[in-house]
Amino acid sequence: MPRVSFDELPPDARVWIFGAERPLVETERARVLDEVDAFIGQWAAHDVPLTTARALRYDQFIFVAVDERAAGASGCSIDALVRRMKGLQAELGVELVNHAPVLYRDGAGIARVSRERFADLVESGSISQETVVFDNTVTTVGAVRDGRWELPAANSWHGRAFF
Repeated sequence: MPRVSFDELPPDARVWIFGAERPLVETERARVLDEVDAFIGQWAAHDVPLTTARALRYDQFIFVAVDERAAGASGCSIDALVRRMKGLQAELGVELVNHAPVLYRDGAGIARVSRERFADLVESGSISQETVVFDNTVTTVGAVRDGRWELPAANSWHGRAFF
């Protein structure tokens, strides 16, 4: 199956979001996109090729998506994706596979802190329910397009967990 543009995927396409610990520099971006392209170009589930796409947002978030209408990603194929991203992480020395930190917009751009630090910032009033956060737990392309990925903390799991 072909690799398509991220914008061509249907809203119900499944997405995995990898938030890098910091914005990637040009050589890192090129390396990550080349490796992801090579991986999704041959990605299959039980020997059935998958229709895939990828995108890079804000030089820091790598989106990998699969249109599961024809064939869905299996547990083994998802594990292979995560292994490849962990391999890239080790090669580049930039954390890519860790959903524990909270990523949010601050005055300087995009900040990444531990959940404990985020809770402290909420308690001190440095972060409010209006603070824009990134919900890397969304699972569909439609959720990204509908604004459920980048949104005020009050409208995400962050609001329930920290306020």
